[in-house]
Amino acid sequence: MSDNNNNNDNVEGGKKEKIIMELDDNYVELTYDVIDSTNIINKITKEEAGGISLFIGTTRNNFQDKEVVHLEYEAYDKMAMKEMLKVCNTIREEIKDILGIAIVHRLGVVPVKEASVIIAASCPHRKEAMEATSLGINLLKQIVPIWKKERYSDGTSNWKKNSECKGCVSNHNHNNHNNNNHKNDHQHQ
Repeated sequence: MSDNNNNNDNVEGGKKEKIIMELDDNYVELTYDVIDSTNIINKITKEEAGGISLFIGTTRNNFQDKEVVHLEYEAYDKMAMKEMLKVCNTIREEIKDILGIAIVHRLGVVPVKEASVIIAASCPHRKEAMEATSLGINLLKQIVPIWKKERYSDGTSNWKKNSECKGCVSNHNHNNHNNNNHKNDHQHQ
């Protein structure tokens, strides 16, 4: 297992760190940087793969008649990484021909049109690859502790409750919090 903490962006210096884990052809990453889809495809490409599927979740410019300026994501990092690996393993249990899986989620500010999450899968055949990315985004939204705030053009903002999340609470308090508080009281993207 490779557990690379790329600390080129130190949290105390005003920048954030990137967390990467690779285990058994599973690649998971939390990053504050723009997500590079080509790099992700390269991580999962195998000679035996006849199909690679890529799901890209992006920031849209509207929600319920409000203009969205950008999204802001936070995560309970250690738990999120663990749960993202769990998503990879569940996909492998459900879809037997998986060759490679990658899940990369962005944290911090994500402007309109940019990727918030990319899930990629390689398989011998396209059908399984597409099923894997669909299952992956659904599982990610259900179990991974990542929170989303929408910022609107009128200056207001709103932490979004993910209706797909199992066990999420509706009144999450993001004031004066730290990552340790998130594991017991959370809303997901």
